[in-house]
Amino acid sequence: MTEQCKIVYQGGEGELVEKKSRFIATVVPAGTEEEALSFIEAMRKKYWDARHNCFAYVIGDRNELARCSDDGEPQGTAGKPMLDVLLGEGIHNAAVVVTRYFGGVLLGTGGLVRAYSGAVKAGLASSVIITRMRGVKLVISTDYTGLGKIQYILGQRGICILNSEYTDTVRLEVLLADDIKEQVKAEITEGTNGQAGLCETEKLQFAEIGGVPTVL
Repeated sequence: MTEQCKIVYQGGEGELVEKKSRFIATVVPAGTEEEALSFIEAMRKKYWDARHNCFAYVIGDRNELARCSDDGEPQGTAGKPMLDVLLGEGIHNAAVVVTRYFGGVLLGTGGLVRAYSGAVKAGLASSVIITRMRGVKLVISTDYTGLGKIQYILGQRGICILNSEYTDTVRLEVLLADDIKEQVKAEITEGTNGQAGLCETEKLQFAEIGGVPTVL
């Protein structure tokens, strides 16, 4: 697994109208191809009366699986532009279906590409996209003398404190991404002259959602 990965945390729906044709984009998280295909089939049933239900999906932290379909539109005017938006935004583990209700006016190749791309962007805009990080839960133990320095180090890096206990000593619990954990631990050790206790208690995946670190 890569250390950081943009994923769809909560799906959304976006719509645009181009020359009387309606393009409805539905975006969902999809961790497996089975989930993606099940979603696509559900959209086909929901919008059974639409002219086209084009799709694209990307699965895997390195987009090991990427598929798309024009569903009857001219080749390369729907599925590929949709997939290009997902890849261009760096989105992983997601599927999108763009449903088209034909308005009676032909859009041409360029018009279709713009419409399908724009619909996917509208769908992503209404979704909740997060950056999933691989990391650890770190417990920091310190006396009150070292607390200020530790709070400063965490604050400089924008690291939120999950839990804190204040007794005769102080116990802080934080989430650290793998790519910064060793440097943060070194800074705390140096800043407290080696007096702070540092203990990694759990390996996990997390993301900042609404500014709050959340274990996934």
